Amino acid sequence: MTHRVPMPPGAVMGDEVIAAILLRDFPALGPDTPIRRAAALLVEGGFAAAPVLDHELRLVGILTQKDCFRPALHASYHREWSGRVADHMSGDVICVDMEDDLIRVAELFLACPHRVVPVMQARRVAGMVRRSDVLAQLIRLG
Repeated sequence: MTHRVPMPPGAVMGDEVIAAILLRDFPALGPDTPIRRAAALLVEGGFAAAPVLDHELRLVGILTQKDCFRPALHASYHREWSGRVADHMSGDVICVDMEDDLIRVAELFLACPHRVVPVMQARRVAGMVRRSDVLAQLIRLG
């Protein structure tokens, strides 16, 4: 399940600000992707999280590096990786819209512990936005 977090209106900075910091190069995982492969993609690429898309490219979840710790620990104890992304992902995904301005996205990161969230456009994942990039943009603008 995906949902937008209700955010109070912020100062209008224009959606081009989010587009300027949007990550368009990110791994997209499928629910059936083996968890070992998914964890390796996150770590090797330096990604905190990746969206999980179904066969119609709809967002069905998100997998974070933190989600990968349990299967990684299990593998270190038993010398065997098991499971797939669907077994470890979060199906309750907090997203922002491409039209959201920088202040709204900053308020979202202030209210939740996530380091990265999907950015939606026309019901599809257009990219990801990182908390660190939002903070850096606020510093540049302030």
